[in-house]
Amino acid sequence: MRIATTLFLTDETIRPTRLAQELEQRGFDGLYLPEHTHIPASRDTPAPMGEPLPREYGRTLDPFIALGQAAAVTERLRLGTGITLVAQHDPVDLAKQVATLDHLSGGRFTLGVGYGWNVEEAADHGVEWSTRRALVRDRLALMRALWAEEPTAYEGRFGSVRASFAHPKPVRGAPRVLLGGAAGPKLLAEIAATADGWLPIGGGGLSESLPALRRAWADAGRVGEPAVVPYAVRPTPGKLAHFRELGVPEVVLQLPAAGEAEVLRTLDDFAQYL
Repeated sequence: MRIATTLFLTDETIRPTRLAQELEQRGFDGLYLPEHTHIPASRDTPAPMGEPLPREYGRTLDPFIALGQAAAVTERLRLGTGITLVAQHDPVDLAKQVATLDHLSGGRFTLGVGYGWNVEEAADHGVEWSTRRALVRDRLALMRALWAEEPTAYEGRFGSVRASFAHPKPVRGAPRVLLGGAAGPKLLAEIAATADGWLPIGGGGLSESLPALRRAWADAGRVGEPAVVPYAVRPTPGKLAHFRELGVPEVVLQLPAAGEAEVLRTLDDFAQYL
């Protein structure tokens, strides 16, 4: 089982280049970064992780720029977003960012996708909350048209693109796409329809949800196994042993949003799981 990491990189934490080098040198598999463009100071949306909202949510670095720095100083470390708020992006621009990062890193990028929780943040991007899931599906389809080997047009409910020359291409035609969210029939069906797998936060309840995901996968006519990558996990030996027993191929451990000394101490502790 591969062991990757995530944290809220901010202007107050360890820098991405230093972290990436330490992860690669220590034998960790990957680095995933979250995204918030901003956190409106006044909001009615309750934070799902509890109030008050942790300070780092309003200070996150842009994940694509930070991961670009990480790619430049590593050779093996896998890179990903956990997650990209696709509804808040122009899909033509996002397709270019993804393709460029995947190209420059030699195919090391995973696009973690989420629907978001902050209504006010999304509204500032012009997102109508009730349609955000359909919007994400539409934008993923548009991006895949731009990643296609030959110029490919796309006409969707929310956007379109002409058949275009759009290079560079992701190394394998498209990056791995993992969809985040809580288990439920709608989400599992959406994973099977639009993604390569699932990013379940914390990884709780996988014994029950994995069979349901596999059924949805088969019902959608997909072959093989969906990737299941428990995300932002607070590790214990028993928890990771359970994931191994379930056949989970990769797990993403939660690092503190902290300075260099604390992050490196945590990596020393997490080394027991490698």
